[in-house]
Amino acid sequence: MTMVATLPTVEVLAAQWRATRDLSVALVASLSDADASAQSMPDASPAKWHLAHTSWFFETFILDGLPGYRRFDDRFGHLFNSYYESVGPRIARHHRGLITRPSLDDVLAYRAHVDAALERHWEALTPEALALVELGINHEQQHQELLLTDILDLFAANPIEPALFPATSIAAIVTPGWTAHAGGIARIGHTGNQFAFDCETPAHDVLLRPFALANGLVNNGDWADFIADGGYKTPSLWLSDGWGWVQREGIAAPLRWRHGQDGWTSFTLAGRRPIDPAAPVTHISFYEADAFASWAGARLPTEAEWEVAAAGTDPFTGNQLDHAGPLAPRGGTSPFGDCWQWTASAFLPYPGFRPAAGAVGEYNGKFMNGQMVLKGASCATPRGSSRASVRNFFYPHQRWQFTGLRLAKDA
Repeated sequence: MTMVATLPTVEVLAAQWRATRDLSVALVASLSDADASAQSMPDASPAKWHLAHTSWFFETFILDGLPGYRRFDDRFGHLFNSYYESVGPRIARHHRGLITRPSLDDVLAYRAHVDAALERHWEALTPEALALVELGINHEQQHQELLLTDILDLFAANPIEPALFPATSIAAIVTPGWTAHAGGIARIGHTGNQFAFDCETPAHDVLLRPFALANGLVNNGDWADFIADGGYKTPSLWLSDGWGWVQREGIAAPLRWRHGQDGWTSFTLAGRRPIDPAAPVTHISFYEADAFASWAGARLPTEAEWEVAAAGTDPFTGNQLDHAGPLAPRGGTSPFGDCWQWTASAFLPYPGFRPAAGAVGEYNGKFMNGQMVLKGASCATPRGSSRASVRNFFYPHQRWQFTGLRLAKDA
């Protein structure tokens, strides 16, 4: 977390907090208790766990320090702590699906308890506590995206392949082409006095060679051509670890793609649908993105190149999450939205990085090992929570998120 010099007013912060809390509940409105309790794989979490964990965050880091606050249930700290070792013990991530109780209704009652308590204490919160509220809002927005992608993975594992939302509109058509950038010395990382996660800091200078970035994201039609040309069967295109992963896991297409008599389909939040060739490809790993770039005679951008190219673009643009309704990648020219874009950069600390003091210092720094940076935002990223300096990160084999790519090349 970054303790910023300037916080929104209490009124603005409270409105942001209420909108965020309301959206989380709206996203699960159509789920049954069984839907909200199941866990499809170790990387995912049950929907009700996300709802409870984000409430646990506000309870643990803000409300527990206020006079007269009484916890909803003392057992919840063990159930809904994620990875904060300094706070106390927790259940293993891959066992979260075993929490059949408390029920979804109980978790919603827990949220209401936490919300009511915070509403009573706005004027009593110190600047440090308000900064934690702002962190908690941004933390919950991250979990809203995880909530949606975890539901998608769960529904994809269901034999009847249910839909969470109705189908969305068709994709936008993007004119192919490249935008050149001169390179030189550029500043990346978070600047200014607004909120940022700790891993976005400190801002620092980098030296870039001239480069060009594709105007649009790689789309499904491009990816179908890659498959048809033997992309998954050509070891020279792949990094050694990536080729080993393809062989070991039998990877032959993006996650949840299936080929039938009528061509390629993909499982989406609207159920199984024919792929739209013009829509951005998603649910691909870093290994796949890198292999495609090699096949296309290009490369992945570095995170510094991506950030410099996106500088000056309004991060509110692009296809991002606005409300609990239909969502899917649609395409466009904004660097933000549709899918997170893999870069060639490892998730490592910036020069001079220091984790925040206390338990919240465990937020990002301890994950700076073996993961790759993604930039931008996805169709499931709440609008307003993205900016050019944001550094998303995943292991190179992971692909259950809305992950895709934009090509780069040397100018």
